[in-house]
Amino acid sequence: MTLQIRGISKTYPNGVQALKDVALTIPKGMYGLLGPNGAGKSTLMRILATLQEPDGGSVQLGEIDVLKQKDEVRQTLGYLPQEFGVYPKVNAEELLDYFAVLKGVGSRRARQGVVESLLRKTNLWDVREQKLSGYSGGMRQRFGVAVALLGNPKLMIVDEPTAGLDPAERVRFLNLLSELGEASVVLLSTHIVEDVSELCTRMAIIDKGEILLEAEPLRAIDELQGRIWSCEVSREAQDDLERGHAVISTKLYAGRTVAHVYCDSTPGPAFEPAKPDLEDVYFSAVTGRIGRRREHQRPEGRP
Repeated sequence: MTLQIRGISKTYPNGVQALKDVALTIPKGMYGLLGPNGAGKSTLMRILATLQEPDGGSVQLGEIDVLKQKDEVRQTLGYLPQEFGVYPKVNAEELLDYFAVLKGVGSRRARQGVVESLLRKTNLWDVREQKLSGYSGGMRQRFGVAVALLGNPKLMIVDEPTAGLDPAERVRFLNLLSELGEASVVLLSTHIVEDVSELCTRMAIIDKGEILLEAEPLRAIDELQGRIWSCEVSREAQDDLERGHAVISTKLYAGRTVAHVYCDSTPGPAFEPAKPDLEDVYFSAVTGRIGRRREHQRPEGRP
């Protein structure tokens, strides 16, 4: 099953254009939507989850028209929003059972089997009787995945799932998401580059409502080979560096400021070649050095 997004646009009443003619083809597996806060990611997620109407465009999930057949979409949709509420005085087993009823699992015996299976899958079975108010951030996120997995969805939408998680919980959560991508279309929306780098075989970069780049992460990184250069720079000299070179990012390493510059050949004797990574792809796209293009989908089964 493939998710086809064509010409989706959205402007809010205050005049902010959140999405501008967005077009994406999202195959089965983990697909990353990467962009800064305010880029339009959550607006697109809400439209795909049938919670918001676009101004124009079309969305097709297999044979389902997402914008016109909302009930059919919801039957095969799993959605984990950036923020979701739970009943703090209820335990995980009781609340998941309640959501299973809402999802249409009528038989108590069937619900018991589904609830146990999902709590084990999300590694929450041993704390199933603990009230949700006592759950850590990562445990709450894993419970959200359990809810989203009710009904064996063919489309999973996960919005900023690792924000605020500690490193150990983040690893557990990403491992869980990677398993889900084996059977469903899983759309991961995030501003954290490492999440996409570690999980996704394809990705798109979005900023100010526009798709800047759609590519395979490894191929996009490979295309930057020989074009990323680094140098140490003092805080006082940063402005001069940016005036004379295509600086895509600056960050601190062990108290030193290191700049990454995009250039087809060496920018000068002070620069050293840097091995590019997905962060360089991201910043190159956002600063306009690369992008404004799509990679064509290769026919299934071909290299």
